[in-house]
Amino acid sequence: MNNPYEVLGVSQSASAQEIKKAYRKLAKKYHPDLNGGSEEAQEKLKEINEAYSILGDEENRAKYDRYGDAAFDPNSGFGGFSGGMGDIFSDLFSDFFGGSSRTRQRDPNAPKRGQDIQIHVNISFRESVTGVEKEVSYRKYQKCNTCEGSGAKPGTSKKTCTRCHGTGQVRSTQSTPFGQFSTVNTCPTCNGAGTVIEEKCETCHGEGRVLKTSKIKIKIPSGIADGNMIPVRGEGHDGENGGPSGDLYIAVSVEEHEIFKRYGNDIFYELPISFVTAALGNEIDIPTLDGTTKFEIPAGTQNDTRFKLDKEGMVDVRTGYKGDLYFDVKVIVPKKLNEKQKELLQEFAEVTGEDVKPEKGFFEKIKEWFD
Repeated sequence: MNNPYEVLGVSQSASAQEIKKAYRKLAKKYHPDLNGGSEEAQEKLKEINEAYSILGDEENRAKYDRYGDAAFDPNSGFGGFSGGMGDIFSDLFSDFFGGSSRTRQRDPNAPKRGQDIQIHVNISFRESVTGVEKEVSYRKYQKCNTCEGSGAKPGTSKKTCTRCHGTGQVRSTQSTPFGQFSTVNTCPTCNGAGTVIEEKCETCHGEGRVLKTSKIKIKIPSGIADGNMIPVRGEGHDGENGGPSGDLYIAVSVEEHEIFKRYGNDIFYELPISFVTAALGNEIDIPTLDGTTKFEIPAGTQNDTRFKLDKEGMVDVRTGYKGDLYFDVKVIVPKKLNEKQKELLQEFAEVTGEDVKPEKGFFEKIKEWFD
């Protein structure tokens, strides 16, 4: 007997899950059905199965770890293998044959929850600030009123499937090098329902549900952000066999604003001010999400200076916390000046001793760049 740990390529400290994983990989690799019936593959698979029959069973593994090959020598007095080969391999071979002898049977007529639905709603930036109520329409499966969801023509009823006898499943048996294995699959006659409809409802054609347009009013809260999802419980597709309805999820898309830009719950924008306001300072009206407010621009304000208004940003829909509002000033330099304006600016330059040309420091920095 070869060392089972070496055969499966695992260490002696390997967990049961690691051993099982290694066996699955090797058993699939050397299975005769996947190797054209190769005798070499069959011999290799026997060796792999023997190794797993030892290491895949806790009692057998313990015997081997303690006594080695002698534990499974029929003449040694240790009793040989415990358990049965079928018990060890039955669930493993379900990977290859599509089922298991121990597959659980589910009631095919048990209530089934309806599927969820997702739709999109577009709103303006202003509506995201104030909140808004919208009526949305969408398509959903609803219980057929003609047959009350049974799928059968009124006055008739479903019949038990004669092929699966109401179980919704059919069993088949396959022979393998290790014996026979049973597989359980969905009944092809009733598609797992366990019943068949001989006379289908003319409205839903036996489905029990019909696709209809549904309308609902939803309240979109203030502070909703682009991409946020609003769940509406129980407004998805109706369930089957009396099961609950799914949920409706509304994905909100917020249109971008021309001026206000949102980052998190903070709002940013650029505010144009005149050269005179920047130089002399002034109290001006500035825009906020709620309207306008007075703000004192200090004298000597430079272009791109950023100012902040606390708690004037967007409200957080979950916490109620409000972000801040930031604005960057953009000093507007007049492009066209009349003669009087030119004279006054020239006088201003002469009074301040300013030479109307780029600052000396600027050229010094450029010189340093080339040196």
